[in-house]
Amino acid sequence: MVPSPLVLLLALGAAATALAEPLRFVDCGSIDGSIQEVNVSPCPTQPCLLHKGTSYSINVTFASKIESQGSKARVYGEMLHVDIPFPIPEPDGCKSGIQCPIQKGHSYSYLNKLPVKSEYPSIKLIVKWELVDDQDQMLFCWKIPVQITS
Repeated sequence: MVPSPLVLLLALGAAATALAEPLRFVDCGSIDGSIQEVNVSPCPTQPCLLHKGTSYSINVTFASKIESQGSKARVYGEMLHVDIPFPIPEPDGCKSGIQCPIQKGHSYSYLNKLPVKSEYPSIKLIVKWELVDDQDQMLFCWKIPVQITS
């Protein structure tokens, strides 16, 4: 029996929804904003398996509690409670889906990429992602467990 196009469409929709499922994350000090949702794609299970040589899409929906002309992202790999800076291609939040200036009470979708370089070690760690405002205050900060793999 050949499945109908509707059944295939529903199955594809369910698979796409599973890939875009919001992650469980730890808020690590969002002061000037509140996180509504964090998505890392593809990351169907946690800890996220990050494959070397692959780039992952990051989408954070948050509401701002302040006004700010701009924002800047800082990303770290946290190992044994030590933050090791993790370079990203575009740290400017205003070039990452946020329409600046940021306005108090508005919701924003922050979009960025997390490239996993092939020279990174195969290791379990915590990814810590911060977005700070003009006053270097935390718009958001979240953490998720990951495992870098070949």
